[in-house]
Amino acid sequence: LNAAPGPAPRQHVRFLPVPAEDGSGVTGLVATRVPMLADHRLVRGPRFRRLKIGAGHRLDTKASGVFVLGIGHGNKLLTDLYNCHLTKVYTVGGMFGKATDDFSDTGKLVEKTTFDHITREKLERILAVIQGTNHKALLMHSNIDMKTQEAYELAVKGLIRPMGKSPPIITAIRCLQFTLPEFQLEIHCLHETQQYLRKIVHEIGLELKSSAVCTQVRRIRDGVFTVNDALLRTQWNLQSIQKAIWDCQLKVKTELEKTLG
Repeated sequence: LNAAPGPAPRQHVRFLPVPAEDGSGVTGLVATRVPMLADHRLVRGPRFRRLKIGAGHRLDTKASGVFVLGIGHGNKLLTDLYNCHLTKVYTVGGMFGKATDDFSDTGKLVEKTTFDHITREKLERILAVIQGTNHKALLMHSNIDMKTQEAYELAVKGLIRPMGKSPPIITAIRCLQFTLPEFQLEIHCLHETQQYLRKIVHEIGLELKSSAVCTQVRRIRDGVFTVNDALLRTQWNLQSIQKAIWDCQLKVKTELEKTLG
C-alpha cells in the first residue's frame, strides 16, 4: 500500500515576490498555488503504519500449502468461517522403514524396520479401519440424532460435522500413491494439527508391523479456499491481493449463509 502512488498533494495559495526585470529588486507580489509540504511523502512518512491482519488455521514450520489471512473486515469473516468448522484437506507423504522422535523424516532416528511385506491392499485396509473409527467419532460429536429427518437432510448436504470443540476427526482418507518404501495419502479432517497427521503416519506404520515417518504435509484446501486461490510469494502485491479478495467474496458469503444462516 505504501509503495502505491498516493493522492496528489493539497494546494494552497502563497504570495510570492516578483523580481524586477533589471534585477534591481522586487516589483510586487503574485498569488500562486503551490503544493503543501506537509503532504510530501518525505515529510508525512508512510501513510499506512498499522493494518490489522488475522491468521486463519495455522501451519507449522514443516508444513506448506493453503494459509488463509484476513485483512481489516476480513478478520470477522475469519471468525465466522472458524465457527463453520469446515473440512480441511491435506496431502501427506510417508516412508516406511524407520521411526523418529517427532514422526518426521528430519527427526532423530530411533528405529529401523523392514517393510517388504507391506502391500497397497494391506495399507488400504488400515485406512478403511481409521476412516470407520473416525466416522463413529464424527457422529458422536455432531450431537445429532441420526434417526431424524434433520440428520438425513444434513447428510445429503454434507453438513454433518461437530459444531463445537472436538478431538481431531478424519472424515476421509485414501491412498494416492504407493511405491515402496514411499506412499502418499489424501486426508480430509477437522480440528487437526499437522503434528497429529504426522502421528497418523507413524501409527499406520505400527499397524502394518513396521514403522513409518512423515515426509510431507501440504494443505490443499481450507474450507472454501483451495490451492487455486492461493498467492505465491511473488504475487504478494496490492493488485493480486485485492483481486484474490474480490474473487473469494461470493464463495465466503455463500458458505456462511449455508452453514450459519
